[in-house]
Amino acid sequence: MTTESLPVLAILGGTGDLGTGLARRWAEAGYQVIIGSRTQEKAEAAVADLREVMAERGVSEVTVQAMENLAAAQAADIVTLTVPFSHQASTLELVKPELLGKILIDVTVPLVPPKVARVQLPPQGSAGQIAQELLGEEVAVVSAFQNVAAAHLQDGKGVECDVLVCGNKKAAREEVIKLVEAAGMRGFHAGMINNAAAAEALTSVLIVINKQYNCHAGIKISGLLDAG
Repeated sequence: MTTESLPVLAILGGTGDLGTGLARRWAEAGYQVIIGSRTQEKAEAAVADLREVMAERGVSEVTVQAMENLAAAQAADIVTLTVPFSHQASTLELVKPELLGKILIDVTVPLVPPKVARVQLPPQGSAGQIAQELLGEEVAVVSAFQNVAAAHLQDGKGVECDVLVCGNKKAAREEVIKLVEAAGMRGFHAGMINNAAAAEALTSVLIVINKQYNCHAGIKISGLLDAG
């Protein structure tokens, strides 16, 4: 598949470790990537840092741009949201008109500081359901990447973590699974957007495991060799 035929990707709130980790892997896979932020300056700083790291790895032929969140959502074919839960709704309200007819990958985890190691799902069921209800059915919300450690995305090595992909439209889930694979992981259809609650809740469990065992744990789906 040529670069021209690949969708343009935007990562809103993409200046943190998770956002820049995904940006790096997708850019290396040949995608045009836009890092979005609330300010142009912060987005440009993230892009500059990303280019420096990639140059150190000998990767120079990549397309990464910096934009404010609204412009990033407008310019992209598929939009990823990597903001904290406290900024999820306000960011989606801002970019909502630019998401019509598009896929939104929601990476939001409803962590409630300071007790982030305790599962505290919102009344709506999950952050994924909040996004779908707020945006309406004209936007295909797909929940993914909640259980992937940003440290693994940043280190440039293979990622020993599988990704649960939840959303109401199978075709949209398929597109997101392609992006999971482009980032070096395995993606699995995990059902409707309601099931995002399971992946979001697992994040708090993994936080406990990481603290207890001083690691960056993820999840793996077993039993596949027995299928079919």
